Amino acid sequence: MSVPFDPCAPGHLRAHPTLLFAALVIVVLATADLLFACSFWYALYRVPPMRILQNIAAGLLGKRAFLGSGTIALGALLHYVIMSVMVSVYYLASRRVDALVEQPWLYGCLYGVGLFVVMNLIVVPLSAVPKTPVPTSWVASSIVVHVIIGLVIALSLRRAG
Repeated sequence: MSVPFDPCAPGHLRAHPTLLFAALVIVVLATADLLFACSFWYALYRVPPMRILQNIAAGLLGKRAFLGSGTIALGALLHYVIMSVMVSVYYLASRRVDALVEQPWLYGCLYGVGLFVVMNLIVVPLSAVPKTPVPTSWVASSIVVHVIIGLVIALSLRRAG
């Protein structure tokens, strides 16, 4: 006779706080990043927040993402998935390289710079997003935000460790 799966069994309880903590970090970081992007683009260029989310969806859909409001939810979903990948990659790397957890200030900042480079020199150019000039102020502030994201990821993992 097989024993039914019990998520509250002693062996399963240890994973739950870590997973919940990781989910909280992902939601907080992704939401803060979206708030920053929406505030930046609206304050300087009067770009409405829905347009930011459509721009994220344009990574998959190209110019079609701007044809209706249905792509706003897709953009939000993609943003949270991307942040989940960012957190997961650092977590998985930290399982093999102790220094990532032992020196979160250094490696978190470096990871943030790496995130900026990967997103802006690999992911965005390979995506279907329409190519437009990007203001220097956005590049500079985006680097700072990515460094903060990397740092929060590293410090969060150290705390969760």
